[in-house]
Amino acid sequence: MIEYHYENDFILKDSNKIRIWIEDVIKKEKRTVGDITYIFCDDDYLLDRNKEFLDHNTLTDIITFNYCIDNNISSDIMISIDRVKENSTTFENSFNEELKRVMIHGILHLIGYNDKSDKEKELMREKENFYLNIFYI
Repeated sequence: MIEYHYENDFILKDSNKIRIWIEDVIKKEKRTVGDITYIFCDDDYLLDRNKEFLDHNTLTDIITFNYCIDNNISSDIMISIDRVKENSTTFENSFNEELKRVMIHGILHLIGYNDKSDKEKELMREKENFYLNIFYI
């Protein structure tokens, strides 16, 4: 089950369509949908969690907590709306495209894709683009 939680005044548009899309991505990757909660917040909220849980004192757009067991994808995924807004400007994307990219990026990490090396980053970006292109809205 995919749920959304809000720690700020942001409300996800088309949340049901996005839920169906994410479920479809997980199924296409031959995994099953477990309990996934997206938590939309601001920079301060995410920075506090980054310090508390990961001992990182840096801003980030997403933190993914992996609760997966075998092929069952479960997680709390925290997304800073502030970072998504800034990144959409930096990368010249619309806010909605950047938000969906970040949302699916977290899922791809849970599935097993990484982005540490250049080759891994390239594959991650290919997967993001592929799944963004099949978004149903």
